[in-house]
Amino acid sequence: MTTRGAGETSLPPTAGCVVIGGGVIGVSCAFRLAEAGVRVLLLERGELGGGSTAKAAGGIRSSFTSRVNVELGLRGLAAYSAFSRDFGTEIDFRRDGYLYLITDPADVPAFERCAELQREYGVRSHLLHPGEAKKVLPLVETDGVVAALWSPDDAKATPDAVVQGYARAARAHGATLRTGVEVTGIERDGDRLTGVVTTAGFVRTGAVVCAAGAWSGRIGELAGLDLPVRPFRRQVVFTGPVPGLPDSVPLTIEMPSALYFHREGPGLAMSFSEDDGVPGFGTRYEPGEWLPRLAELAGRRIPAVLDAGVRTAWAGLYEMTPDRNQIIGESVLLSRFFYATGFSGHGFQLGPATGELIRDLYLRRRPAVDIAELDVRRFATGAATAELNIV
Repeated sequence: MTTRGAGETSLPPTAGCVVIGGGVIGVSCAFRLAEAGVRVLLLERGELGGGSTAKAAGGIRSSFTSRVNVELGLRGLAAYSAFSRDFGTEIDFRRDGYLYLITDPADVPAFERCAELQREYGVRSHLLHPGEAKKVLPLVETDGVVAALWSPDDAKATPDAVVQGYARAARAHGATLRTGVEVTGIERDGDRLTGVVTTAGFVRTGAVVCAAGAWSGRIGELAGLDLPVRPFRRQVVFTGPVPGLPDSVPLTIEMPSALYFHREGPGLAMSFSEDDGVPGFGTRYEPGEWLPRLAELAGRRIPAVLDAGVRTAWAGLYEMTPDRNQIIGESVLLSRFFYATGFSGHGFQLGPATGELIRDLYLRRRPAVDIAELDVRRFATGAATAELNIV
């Protein structure tokens, strides 16, 4: 099969499965499906990895509070640790760990349960006293910190490199990846998929994977389905050089403020969650009241950063669900409509496992991880359980 250029917009008339979305979730699904022999067409309205993946922090962890997320996170860590070997792509994988700084005594029991759960899976996660946390990261001030959760095997990698590695592998297995093509309609005959309408024409298919990130709610509407995924803006600043910055800096998160920072070159990338008030697709960076609040949080926790200044900044989108957990599964209302979205800030780290899950669902095989609790129907039945360790 001849692979056209990445920007070529001509489409094949038919496909075994159409994947909508070219971020890490979409390309992971496309690769695993193509590897299994499925005729895959991936459609991305922008550039591969140009949406939320392009602005992801690149964290990879197993330090979650639910069994399903711990299991999926461990699969992500294993896949990324071997990515350069398996895909011939260097992704700058580093195990610098995750460090959670706990400032509310009421949160300590939940983090204790979190550590116990992770240790059941062999994860070296444990609680530290504030003084021990400062030994892990001498740069941090621990005033007001009552405990810390330390997960030394958690890691970080470069999201764009991962996307390109998956994309090359998907093409090598015969997948067609088209950028600059927007899906504008999904056709169905009763509860059966018949095709997708795009800005480059119609493609007949009996299967669709919605991996459209923050835009997944719109894709669901095109299919006549409710995917409760809403976009919320997140802002990040990148500092100049930070005096005394060690080579290894864990991805550090203060809870419950959700201030987080990690090393980015000679400086730090820093952010904290804005109020999830009104959803929207705006990605304009607006420091306003947000930047002074960030400076206040960061100055208290890592005072050396105040001399570094802001080098650059941007805003991107989180794809949020009501319980801050992803939805992965197959619709019971529209046959062969699969969804893998709503990752609420942890899509990059769960990307490898998600590709495997969607492949298994498509092939009607039992997935390696029980994902029943990630079914979208949980919101209608009241069975949703929130993930606590989110940023």
